[in-house]
Amino acid sequence: MMPDQFPWLTAIILLPLVASLAIPVLPDKEGKRVRWYALGVGIGDFVLMCYVFWKHYDASSATFQLVEKYAWVPQLGLNWAVSVDGLSVPLVLLAGLVTTLSIFAAWQVDYKPRLFYFLMLVLYSAQIGVFVAQDVMLLFIMWELELVPVYLLVSIWGGKKRRYAATKFLLYTAAASIFILVAALGMAFYGDNITFDMVELAMKDYPLALELPLYAGLLIAFGVKLAVFPLHTWLPDAHGEASAPVSMILAGVLLKMGGYGLIRLNLELLPDAHVYFAPILAILGIVNISYGAFASFGQTNMKRRLAYSSVSHMGFVLLGIASFTDVGISGALLQMISHGLIAAVLFFLAGVTYDRTHTLMMDEMGGIGQVMPKVFALFTAGAMASLALPGMSGFVSELSVFVGVTTSDIYSSTFRTVTVFLAAVGLILTPIYLLSMLRQVFYNSGAAPTCDLDGSLKNLNNQGNQEAVCFGTNCVLPAEARYNDASPREVFIAACFLALIVGIGFYPKLATNVYDVKMVAVNAQVRQSHSQIAKANLSIYGKGFWFPRVAETELASVPGIIK
Repeated sequence: MMPDQFPWLTAIILLPLVASLAIPVLPDKEGKRVRWYALGVGIGDFVLMCYVFWKHYDASSATFQLVEKYAWVPQLGLNWAVSVDGLSVPLVLLAGLVTTLSIFAAWQVDYKPRLFYFLMLVLYSAQIGVFVAQDVMLLFIMWELELVPVYLLVSIWGGKKRRYAATKFLLYTAAASIFILVAALGMAFYGDNITFDMVELAMKDYPLALELPLYAGLLIAFGVKLAVFPLHTWLPDAHGEASAPVSMILAGVLLKMGGYGLIRLNLELLPDAHVYFAPILAILGIVNISYGAFASFGQTNMKRRLAYSSVSHMGFVLLGIASFTDVGISGALLQMISHGLIAAVLFFLAGVTYDRTHTLMMDEMGGIGQVMPKVFALFTAGAMASLALPGMSGFVSELSVFVGVTTSDIYSSTFRTVTVFLAAVGLILTPIYLLSMLRQVFYNSGAAPTCDLDGSLKNLNNQGNQEAVCFGTNCVLPAEARYNDASPREVFIAACFLALIVGIGFYPKLATNVYDVKMVAVNAQVRQSHSQIAKANLSIYGKGFWFPRVAETELASVPGIIK
């Protein structure tokens, strides 16, 4: 089937991929022309998606739009089927913005620049493909394609343990993605017609005995990407070793694929199973929030502290998804958008700080706020957003999740009270470990800035050294270290993120108007499933702590129930 309009989404997906093929033959000896080329492609694709969504996307509709469907492998029922709705549009825009600014942040890369920018553009296409795929098998292919460039970007341009971190990332995510393949095949071959199209899969009436294992498998697959405890251990290692631009994409976009998958497949295609798993998601959310906060507090490596902070913040996504309320699930998506912006700017500024100090150990820093006031001001603004300061996007998203959980009429009052209390404990720790990080990095004892560059001269002569790789051109002798303040380029990158963070904080509709209708529709679907299951199984939906109960508004319609 050919679309009636220009294939905008296909163009958005393929533009970075096709453009990357020209990089190996682009005449350039020093890598300067390649980086301008890659940045131009990133900006061009981001501008294109902004234009397409502004002109052709209707936020008042919850259905798939801009649908493009082409027969790909008809013998297997596999189609190139792409489309967008309120769930995918904000995440596509987030991926475009973060990846483009990450390319700009990698301005100093001088080791194999052609390969680096080639991989960044391939990753750009794969990310967009995941968010717009309407065919489950196509989503799986894009999911797998994204793993290759990330593995290479970490293993080639990372730190001392880069290969260990990259291999761990690949093993975790590749093994978990097998569950996506199995679930896709299970849903596609059930019933009379074989299809991978999400619209047709949603219309199938799966038995609960099939939905529950499918949901569990997808929860594992997406839980790894979302860094859900205890499947999160790849994340601190990957962040600790990856260069700053790659960390920006890891935290800003790749984690959000897990939350996207949970809503797209688990909630939309398997709503009955979600009724049974929702309390588990809520408990996992509490564990993520509290565990991530405590673990972050104990880190001395700046990027590992920020990585565990991401684990904590992803707990709010799980809580919102499990809330059974419009405001809760809307808050979950807003948390993904907000955290994508906040984490990206924090990891970028961590990289800026590393470029000056050549260390990520906070106890080796101190006093650099005096010589780098711009970096200090930008880092402080990012930290304030992460600890949910009012007026920042983090405050709106986390407040929405809390309100969604506390006002849910599905869970018992005991369950809600314990959930909110434990989540609040983790929330209280966030300002402590973030402000502590700022103190250690920029103030500490007030001693003169120092850094340890043992072996840096060796790295200058051998970028392929097995122990370390200098990402940019800043590997110098300790006596020659320069504590320059943020450059105009670095200020611009940080300001792009912070402007959106503050804008959403003061005017949340800037983001919520794009997806509110879709999130209300998704929540209505899972509430309908809950109502039907609860009415048929009143004995297990009572006053207990664990299981959701029948809402009072639903009890009135249940035969034999007298209020």
